[in-house]
Amino acid sequence: MVDIGKVEWPVPNTVDEIEQYMKERVGLGKSFDLGVRKLKILRKDVHIYFVNGLCDTAYITQIIKVLVSINDHEKLSTDLFKIVENRLVNQSVEQFKTLDDCITKILSGLIVVFVDGVGIGLVVDVRSYPGRSPQEPDTEKVVRGSRDGFVENIILNTAMTRRRIRDERLRFEMLRVGVRGKTDVALGYLQDVADQDLIEIVRKEIKNIVIDGIPMADKTIEEFLLKQGYNPYPLVRYTERADVAAAHLLEGHVIIYVDTSPSVIITPTTYFHHVQHAEEYRQSPAVGTFVRWTRFLGVLSSLFLLPLWLLFVLEPSMLPDKLAFIGPNEQTNIPIIIQLFLADMGIEFLRMAAIHTPTPLSTAMGLIAAVLIGQIAIDVGLFVPEVILYVAVSGIGTFTTPSYELSVANKIARIILMLLVALFHAPGFIIGCTLFFLFIINIRVLNTPYFWPFLPFEPKAFLQIVIRRAVPGSKIRPSIVHPRNKYRQPH
Repeated sequence: MVDIGKVEWPVPNTVDEIEQYMKERVGLGKSFDLGVRKLKILRKDVHIYFVNGLCDTAYITQIIKVLVSINDHEKLSTDLFKIVENRLVNQSVEQFKTLDDCITKILSGLIVVFVDGVGIGLVVDVRSYPGRSPQEPDTEKVVRGSRDGFVENIILNTAMTRRRIRDERLRFEMLRVGVRGKTDVALGYLQDVADQDLIEIVRKEIKNIVIDGIPMADKTIEEFLLKQGYNPYPLVRYTERADVAAAHLLEGHVIIYVDTSPSVIITPTTYFHHVQHAEEYRQSPAVGTFVRWTRFLGVLSSLFLLPLWLLFVLEPSMLPDKLAFIGPNEQTNIPIIIQLFLADMGIEFLRMAAIHTPTPLSTAMGLIAAVLIGQIAIDVGLFVPEVILYVAVSGIGTFTTPSYELSVANKIARIILMLLVALFHAPGFIIGCTLFFLFIINIRVLNTPYFWPFLPFEPKAFLQIVIRRAVPGSKIRPSIVHPRNKYRQPH
């Protein structure tokens, strides 16, 4: 039995040795999905190895027909290996001389052809991965725009990007992660635009990943790449939209594609990248700016509305006379802070239940929660109506945040702020907000300030964050990615 370990063993000269290796190490004959087709061509043995379910059967059948026809047209004295290589009717045929490479290709969905007496494997790409067709992502829907989103197939994902950027300088470097999983990871960037230091850092970090497999795909890559720890704020941006990924490539970002994942990683990113949405760029600049401001208001309400309202409840003297109506109008036996936490957690329960509930039942569940539970809780005195109102508005603000990861991080920050307000009132709110901003400002992602362009302040870039500019006026790429070519439009 051959034990390859970490040594690159050459392909044996005889197909019998290869078959024995496949039986002992790969499971040929035990794993039902691993198959071999044995042919006799010009009195020599030719073996074709494949994995059922990952290959296109029609292509394999066509290749076998062509190879068998060699017996009818060639002489015994000819070089069979060269003839077989020439007759493989496929656009992708490569030679590999090591067993490990050949086995990895077989388990990746390609087929390998071995000719007896030749220590070389011919790898033919006939992959046909199971999966769904491109469709609009549920979390990034737009009123007007493309409806093709990324899927779990890395080949389709890079093709959808290539369709939007037909530039000869667009690069997709294929890497492999996982000793056992051997998952394909592609590094996408524009060669003459992206910062070479950034590309090198990302490439080096991915190559240095040592793990048996990454079944959780892109999230595992992110944790190795950035070493986030328990910081709840997202340090990279995920997207399932091909147009969003293409737009970031043109800006100079580096995109990480991971096979089996329908989302890609955009890096580097700042806080404000997570509050952008494709809808803003599918409308006129004025409408896009209005949508953006509305979204900013929703994000701010998800963070500060509940702590601020709680502060006014605990310190009503801080309110001007015209706003004295703010606060509960009814007496209750349960402290307001407890009511806020119960209602806030109730909305979190509903969100989780909606994810795990079949679609036909989710609407009914929402009606039950909103109409029955909420109203009855008010009637029995568990909640005062104002608590339900402000928690609902804050929850809606959470849902308006385009990035799911950012919305959850903001919810954690909101809970901490409410605790500080409940314990220390006005000083707690002021100190909590100060610590929150200091925490955000001190985050750096791959040497990129997280709160750019607010800090460090860059007026032109900050203006583009606040106002959605027309595309003809956006001639310069964001400086935060350190683009090699900073001009988006020739001049």
